Amino acid sequence: MNFFANLFSKKPKVKKVDLSRRFDLIGRVGQGSMSQVWRVREAMAGQTLALKVLDRTKTLKFESRFIGLNKPTEGEIAIQLRHPHIVNTIEHGITKSDQQYLVMKFVEGVSLSYLIDMQNKTMQENRLRFIIQIGKALSYLHQQNFIHRDLCPRNILVDQDFQVKLIDFGLVVPNTPDFQKPGNRTGTVNYMAPELVKRQRTDQRIDIFSYGITCFEMYAKKIPWETTDTLDLITQRMNTPPKDIRTFVPEIDEQVAETIMKALEMYPDDRWQTVAEMLNEFQQAHLRLGGADDEDEDDDEYELV
Repeated sequence: MNFFANLFSKKPKVKKVDLSRRFDLIGRVGQGSMSQVWRVREAMAGQTLALKVLDRTKTLKFESRFIGLNKPTEGEIAIQLRHPHIVNTIEHGITKSDQQYLVMKFVEGVSLSYLIDMQNKTMQENRLRFIIQIGKALSYLHQQNFIHRDLCPRNILVDQDFQVKLIDFGLVVPNTPDFQKPGNRTGTVNYMAPELVKRQRTDQRIDIFSYGITCFEMYAKKIPWETTDTLDLITQRMNTPPKDIRTFVPEIDEQVAETIMKALEMYPDDRWQTVAEMLNEFQQAHLRLGGADDEDEDDDEYELV
């Protein structure tokens, strides 16, 4: 509770930063609907980092949905998350142009979306490990009482050591009654839970639905419904059951298939109620299939700092 009390308290005036004096731009490595991400070199220390700059107009429009709630910013949330499968945010602040920015450790790797499209040997041999790593990151975030609201392959990187890194917290909100209220329909359309699309009350179980779709796609190279980019078409599929993953991947392990499909239930009460429950099923399957328990970290050790 002290953490949220500190976040929601009146904040001191922030000193604005001239990014052009701090960093040398190497090249752009990503662009989202509300931000741009650059690979940069810190002028003084010479280390390579990732710099995310948020679009001021779009960010203000998004944050206007939470007037009176003192919503923590992306930087305020991200800088306090410490987990091996979450990108390490080093600094956040405001630029001279009144844009929010985050400085992160640079992850040398590829997007999970790329590996899904390729379905190469790396993906086929490691996807259950990747699924477990994603689950650990998401479970940690939930333990800190947040809702991610935009879990999908484009917000996940896989580094050169085959370690997953969750990279985007732009839509994250506290898992508290005020932020669970109906109406805030944000996220990536194809990964939205039905209750989110319908503007109903939401909680952390919308992330479980998105996690399930991501896992489905990692095996099947497609999502359980026809893809769409409009909310109108998404609402039309609300009464259509998801296609069974075994239709596309007959050789999939039964425990893995059942775990994924339960996450895709229409009603939140019928899904896994926590990521930890879902994660436990994947870990059991991984060990039974001969996978080594190479994740030697204890998730309970990683807390907000």
